[in-house]
Amino acid sequence: MKVKRILAVDDHKMTVVGYKYILQEANFDGYEVETDIETKFELAQRKIENSAKKDPYDIILLDIQLFPLEAKDPRSGEDLGKLARELVPKTKIVFMSSFGDGYRVGNIFRSVNPDGYLIKSEIDETTLCQMVQKVLKGENYYSQGASMIMRKNMMHTFKVDDIDKKILYQLSIGASAKEICDRVCIGTSTLDKRKRSLKSAFEIPGKNDLALLEEARKRGFI
Repeated sequence: MKVKRILAVDDHKMTVVGYKYILQEANFDGYEVETDIETKFELAQRKIENSAKKDPYDIILLDIQLFPLEAKDPRSGEDLGKLARELVPKTKIVFMSSFGDGYRVGNIFRSVNPDGYLIKSEIDETTLCQMVQKVLKGENYYSQGASMIMRKNMMHTFKVDDIDKKILYQLSIGASAKEICDRVCIGTSTLDKRKRSLKSAFEIPGKNDLALLEEARKRGFI
């Protein structure tokens, strides 16, 4: 019987163990599933890089947030998704996250263009197996909540780009305006303009930087 290889990445071990158990016990038509799990960003990155050299995964399942907030690490599942798109373009990528903010989800679709997106609270044995079946057939799969977010997101044109993310990260570690400008290689006027744009997009115009950080955390950008 054919074997389909899946890599599941989430910083909560019980989550990926659950995915592995469900998928390996499920009855699929014409193939069985072998699931690798990983909870660390660096180790997941290494597995993706190694798979590009010999045996690419059929599907990679990614959480967005892979570090606790106190770690203040700017890397995320989105970065792994972009890496996978570059190294193993034929591998299907599915995000499975608790984040349901339209701007955050929209950013991921623009940067990674995933083959699926599931809100964690909507994942059960049935949806997990349905997702695998559809994605392996070349179809996209979105949970009900993700589909609603995508429809609403069609009205949003604002994109949080890499420079915005760097600014938010520097603010989160307490960098001064001068330090941010030096580290991100932008001028003071550009920094002020980008912060205003972010506050407007996050619907907190006129608020201070602490409010911006709080909103960015809620939306999964930090």
